[in-house]
This record gives sequence, C-alpha cells and structure tokens, in this order.
Amino acid sequence: MAEIALTSAQRSALLTLQNVSDLSDRTQTRLSTGRKVNSVVDDAVAYFQGKSLTDRASDFNLRKDGIDQGISSLTSGLNALEAVDSLLKQLKGVVESAKSQTTAERTTSNDTFKEIGTQIAQLIEDASYQGLNLISTTGSTLDIAFSVRTASRIQITGFDLNETVQGAADSLFTGSGASVVFGSALSFVGMTGIAVTVSSFTGFGLDNSAISNADNAIAAIDNAITRVRSVSSQLGSNVAILQTRLDFTDQYVNTLEGGSDKLTLADLNEEGANLVALQTRQQLGIQSLSIAGQQQQSILALLQ
Repeated sequence: MAEIALTSAQRSALLTLQNVSDLSDRTQTRLSTGRKVNSVVDDAVAYFQGKSLTDRASDFNLRKDGIDQGISSLTSGLNALEAVDSLLKQLKGVVESAKSQTTAERTTSNDTFKEIGTQIAQLIEDASYQGLNLISTTGSTLDIAFSVRTASRIQITGFDLNETVQGAADSLFTGSGASVVFGSALSFVGMTGIAVTVSSFTGFGLDNSAISNADNAIAAIDNAITRVRSVSSQLGSNVAILQTRLDFTDQYVNTLEGGSDKLTLADLNEEGANLVALQTRQQLGIQSLSIAGQQQQSILALLQ
C-alpha cells in the first residue's frame, strides 16, 4: 500500500492543529470545572497539596456537626434550668403566702406546693436531647472532639438535680440544713432537715408557733435557686467554649478551602481569553493547511 506523502508545511500545520486542539480541550475543561488542576496529570504538586487541604477541611466539617449538636444539648439543659428557676420562685411564693393563711387555705397551698414540686422534678427529667440529659444524672457525659489528628476535645459531666440522697452535692433539695426532697417517683416527700420535720403547711400551727419552719423551707428554696443558677453558669460557660470552637472551625475550614482553591482554581477571565486565542489559532492553522494544499495543486496544474 502506497504511503501518502505530506509536505513539511502540511506536517507542521497538522501538528499545530493537534496542539491547539489539546490546549482547547484543556481550556474548556478548566472553564467547565472552574479549576486549573483537575487531576495529577495537570500539576501533581498542586493537586496533592490542594487535596490535603480539602481533606482536612472535610474532617473539620464533620467535627463542626458534633460541636453544633453539643451546643443544642447544652441549650436544652439551660432552657430547662431557666424554667426550673421560674418554678422555684413560684414555690417560694406559695410558702410566703402560707405564712399568713388560714388552716383551710394552707391545705390548698400545700397541694399547690406539691404540684409545683412534682413539675420541677418532671421538667428536669424531660430535659433530654438525643437521649442525653445533663441535669438529671451524673452518669451522663457530653464528649465532643474538636480535631481528628489531636486529642483536642471537651467532656462535660452531667448533674443530678433530682437526687434524693441527703447531702448529695448536685441535688436541688438535699443539701445541708432544711431541705425539700422530691422522691424518685417524682412525688413530693416533704420538708426535712436537721431538727426540723414538716410534712405540710399545717405544721406551721394554728397560732403560727412553728412559722420558723416556713423560713427554713424558704431558705432551702433559695439554696435551690442558687444551685440552679450555679449549674446554669457552668453549662453556659461550656456553651461559650463550644461556640468559640465552632466559630474557629468555620473560619479554619474557610482558610483550608481557600488555600486549596488558590492552588487549583482557574482564572476564568484568563481561560476565556485563552479559548478565544486558541480558536483564532485553530482557524489560522486550517488556513495554513489549506494554503499548503493549494501549493501542491498549483504544481500539479503546471505538470498538466
């Protein structure tokens, strides 16, 4: 089979067209993806550096979700504590009123006192987020990791505000002195304390001879309010820590992704100009190939 001979000018024009076609394909890929480095072939160093930064950003994005959920868990506890604080103030108001009430009125107030107490205990038990309750048991722990490569994390241990053991550190009503205890069945047990036992407001006496018991109850409630605010402060400080870490993670992820983009993103204005230039070169190459063919046709015409 005879080979078709091409002139040097034709071969040069064809090679130029092939090169222009390859460059045009690369430019169109950059314009469609927005990246100048899409594979190892484009630029191995920039590709792997950019991928390392992107992978680290992805790892921190996963941690960011955990931090977000941790903030929600703490917030649910804080919201419950705010409600408990409001109920404790109502509880205190009931006792204050009972000091000057008749026996019949005190019986009604005692029922109201028990109901509010029950609601406090139930509210504490209901303050759960995704199965985790940070104010109803010391066995609950919120464990949040901030990084994949380091041991950076925070562990927040829960509080048992419904603890009914006398002298328990976490409980609202079982500290030293006169106390108000809510049992494990979430029912009112009574006001107990050192040398003081009062099962109901009727124990104040018809002549208010034991009215000091009301003052003891009020002191216990004040202690409970202080305890609620102390726990709120501790949980709130942890929310602040998590929010700071969340803000840092957002900024860090943006920095990592921005660094990767600097290595791999294409300048769309430049690539657009390149495409126009390549299209022009392609047209000139075709014309050059056509001219070379016309020269051969001229020689053939002379031979005829």
